[in-house]
Amino acid sequence: MTSYSNEHRISPRNSDRDVDSFESETTKRWAVILAGGDGERLRPLTRLIAGDERPKQFCSLLDGETLLEQTRRRVAFSVPPSQTLIVVTEAHEPFYTSLLSDVPADRLIEQPANKGTAPAILYSLLRLAAVAPTATVAFFPSDHHFFDEERFMAHVASAFESADLNPHLITLLGMAPENPEVEYGWIEPDRPISSKGSFSFYRVRRFWEKPSHVLAAKLMAEGCLWNSFVMVGRAQALLRMTQEAISFLYDNFANVFSDLTNAREESSIRALYSNLTPTNFSRDVLTKCPEKLAVLAVSEVGWSDWGSPRRAQATFARIGIHAGSAA
Repeated sequence: MTSYSNEHRISPRNSDRDVDSFESETTKRWAVILAGGDGERLRPLTRLIAGDERPKQFCSLLDGETLLEQTRRRVAFSVPPSQTLIVVTEAHEPFYTSLLSDVPADRLIEQPANKGTAPAILYSLLRLAAVAPTATVAFFPSDHHFFDEERFMAHVASAFESADLNPHLITLLGMAPENPEVEYGWIEPDRPISSKGSFSFYRVRRFWEKPSHVLAAKLMAEGCLWNSFVMVGRAQALLRMTQEAISFLYDNFANVFSDLTNAREESSIRALYSNLTPTNFSRDVLTKCPEKLAVLAVSEVGWSDWGSPRRAQATFARIGIHAGSAA
């Protein structure tokens, strides 16, 4: 099985203790914003608002800001822009060029095509391994809305601290459910790990992907949480987990690792993506590795995943505006 070169200290199997003392915990904290999705389910609404075919993350839905701009501003509460990677898809270039004009080229990860969340996450992890092999990283989808962003990012900060104490665990932020939603994945917590102030961490027992209404109601009554797909952990731990769960995809990316951050990256990645099949990180990695995961219970942040017009319109209604006037 392909592994990384020891020379660059980037193998997921290597310990990073020998360099930890040379880096402060703050400088080791990175973020990845996932903005490569096509947003097809929200397309009827975004077409109405924007008048074109742009994906939702590049659409100004509230207060004149795009979802991507909101995400970048929110992430900056905990991670500086200089340590934030943004994953996009080449076909969306007309929509993100102006929005990301201030992002250095080495912080922008341009996929040749959208092949699902697993390739996007693995590509960004390997790019991060090339520049900051001991990093702790938080992943943020770019289609979320929060009524209390500061409270949410306080949870993210707590998850970063937990990663320092539990470097082999990946923490998922699980949202306290407001209803028996059938389109979300659900996380079933197991035994408690620790508490930091009012924040509680638990081991993960299992996942429930898009349950029936009856099952969702049962999960809600039993204290299960919505999977926000925001996750925080050591980059090396994420790489190890991905390697174990989907070794075929990991090996394909590891084969081009030496080409990342140099002139060969674009051609190597383009060739790689031409042979990929779409792979979902939640379904194909997280659900297979509950023993490697923790969940942080999050409440009172007013979270919504705008994956469908229904959920976006529910947010608009809560604010008291009509969808057509959201921009």
